[in-house]
Amino acid sequence: MPTMTDSLVAVAMSGGVDSSTVAALLRKQGRQVIGLTMQLWNQRRLPELSSEGAHGRCCSLDDVYDARHVAQQLGIPYYVLNFEQRFEEQVVRPFIQEYLQGRTPVPCTLCNNFVKFDDFIDFAAGLGAERIATGHYARIAWNEETGRHELRRGADASKDQTYFLFGLTQRQLSRTLFPLGDLTKEEVRKLAAELEVPVAKKPDSQEICFVPNGDYAAFIDAYFEEQGIPANAASGEIVDTSGKVIGGHSGVHHFTVGQRRRLGIAAGEPLYVIETQPASQRVVVGRNQDLLRGELMARDVNWISIPGLTEAVRAAVKIRNKHIAAPATLLPTGDAKRTRVLFDEPQRAITPGQAAVFYQDDLVVGGGWIA
Repeated sequence: MPTMTDSLVAVAMSGGVDSSTVAALLRKQGRQVIGLTMQLWNQRRLPELSSEGAHGRCCSLDDVYDARHVAQQLGIPYYVLNFEQRFEEQVVRPFIQEYLQGRTPVPCTLCNNFVKFDDFIDFAAGLGAERIATGHYARIAWNEETGRHELRRGADASKDQTYFLFGLTQRQLSRTLFPLGDLTKEEVRKLAAELEVPVAKKPDSQEICFVPNGDYAAFIDAYFEEQGIPANAASGEIVDTSGKVIGGHSGVHHFTVGQRRRLGIAAGEPLYVIETQPASQRVVVGRNQDLLRGELMARDVNWISIPGLTEAVRAAVKIRNKHIAAPATLLPTGDAKRTRVLFDEPQRAITPGQAAVFYQDDLVVGGGWIA
């Protein structure tokens, strides 16, 4: 069995500029580095979903080739890890189930929780690496007073990725390095050029690896067909907030809270999805002001900077990645895994299945899933 050493770092290499720069930077600092790429999804599956191939997706075959090329230039060992089965079980299928139950999941967070910072850490340890490093824009700090590892926002507010990392545990934080956390994207690009990283000018990936065209409903339909799963009799009614039927649809998984386009109904004013009701297959639509809510319940909460919630705590809460964190009060419920969030001002389109992440300035207090 290999002996774990703090000097050996396993870098999660996606083939992009960020993780490639991390590998080059650690190498320059004199650290022993191995590069590992996680093969998560077979890009040849469900080709009918995209005529553009894998361009723009994360974790594409081109990304694997790029990661290998960077590793070769740096002179570091490199391996591709096949995590496809784990990814499908822990990310893709739960993603589908959430959508069919009227929720809008965050697959990148599921991937972080169950694959990138779980299986990956264990695999790296098997190779003798005590630490892993990724290209995430986030920071980790040790608080002597509390005896806890803290997760903090990245210095580049426009690239901060802590919203997707709220599920990290103390063990995972203790084994992880975020070398880019104190840098801006512009500084990373400049550093990549200075280190002669081959992908220094490569564009960032934008699309989810298994949903190439961004159409979640089309992915679910295609996945069911591939698996030989009969399509559910999913047709139902579109109703207004008073319950009046104003249209029909072919499945609640085609809708998400706040959606305005592709509702399939004609109206004299803009209408938005207010709620989906999978049990009755109803989709409720209404005006923009009907989307405002003053509170939410967060489930499966993971506390990071504190061991738990025993009294009301003030925080700023993000309910979507691009949402500006809003002032709120976090209230205990008697269940450590459930927290009630009361906003100072009503928030638009609080969506079941999305993450609610709690901040105090740049400190991530914790987070959970909107129930």
